[in-house]
Amino acid sequence: MEAQAQGLLETEPLQGRDEDTVASTDFSSMLSEEEREELKAELVQLEDEITTLRQVLSAKERHLVEIKQKLGMNLMNELKQNFSRSWHDMQTSTAYKKTHETLSHAGQKATAAFSNVGTAISKKFGDMRNSPTFKSFEERVETTVTSLKEALVSSQLTCGLSV
Repeated sequence: MEAQAQGLLETEPLQGRDEDTVASTDFSSMLSEEEREELKAELVQLEDEITTLRQVLSAKERHLVEIKQKLGMNLMNELKQNFSRSWHDMQTSTAYKKTHETLSHAGQKATAAFSNVGTAISKKFGDMRNSPTFKSFEERVETTVTSLKEALVSSQLTCGLSV
């Protein structure tokens, strides 16, 4: 009997059309009056058990809340603990460690690259400042500034203003 019953059981869940077929089939005509009464009694018993289990679960949940209140635990504390635990779990995960290591290495390489670029730019500016072209430009600017100062001073003297 058990081998036959196992053959009737499927391991796959019902598909949409199978559910429609089961829902539209009237099994009540296939049951004897005695089987119908047994199923009704079993149905009532199951409903009673479910009601009892819900009441027990509800009572246990109330008791849980009371214990947490006595211990000073509240929702915010639990959220903090859960967050801390999750954060710790994440930080100790292999993926996090590998990512952290990779990003750290990339940051070190980027820092070295920026340092090299800065050094190269400084060297180029130094080379440029020592070039004959820049020295000639610097001399012209100094000469122009000196000439402007002299012209300003002489114009102030001719206008009667003192420096």
